[in-house]
Order: sequence, then C-alpha cells, then structure tokens
Amino acid sequence: MKRKANRFIYWAPRILSILFIMFLAMFSLDVISPELTLKQIIIGLFMHNIPVLLLLLVLIISWKYEMVGGVVFLLAGLLYIIMMAIRLSWHTVLPWSLLIAGPAFFIGILFMINWFQKKE
Repeated sequence: MKRKANRFIYWAPRILSILFIMFLAMFSLDVISPELTLKQIIIGLFMHNIPVLLLLLVLIISWKYEMVGGVVFLLAGLLYIIMMAIRLSWHTVLPWSLLIAGPAFFIGILFMINWFQKKE
C-alpha cells in the first residue's frame, strides 16, 4: 500500500504541473489577432509565455530536486496573489486569484510531501 502511495506522490505533482503549465499557456493565445503582423504575434506570445517558460524550467529541475519545485510553486502562487492584490482590492482578488494560485499551492505542497518522503 505504501508503495502505491509513494508512486502517487511522485507522479501527481509532475503531471499536475504539466497540466497547470498548459493551462497558463492557453491564456497567451489572446495575443493572436488578425490586425497584428506575424512578428508582433510572436513577440506577444513570447512575452505572455515568460512565466510559463520559467515554470517549465522549474519543473525540469524539480523532476530530480523536489524541494525546488515545492518552494517555487508555493512562491509563485503567493506572488500571483500579491500582484493581483496590488492591482485590485483584497476582497475581490482573493477568491478570483485562487483559480491560478490554488493549483500552484497544491502542486508545491505535493512536491514538498514528496521531498519529505524521499528524505526519510
């Protein structure tokens, strides 16, 4: 039973982070517009996908070093909430920003659990 739990804890944050990164990448598709040139679209896609590329790099590093993924995904969720709170008021931001920050927190917690189990 413990073996199955360990496999779940190992694969869950990795698979969820791939899905989360793909979910974030979908938001960059709003750059595509008929009145823009190809160069403007490519630059816009790159600019919108900088966080996605950073999280992809973190995922690659986290595949072996789970603590990195745990810390970075937790900080990414917290940073997103803080950035949204600066722009808007707290009572509006918190429920809405948990759509993005919630999965990041969950993935970070799963990476940390995996790291603690591996450490033991």
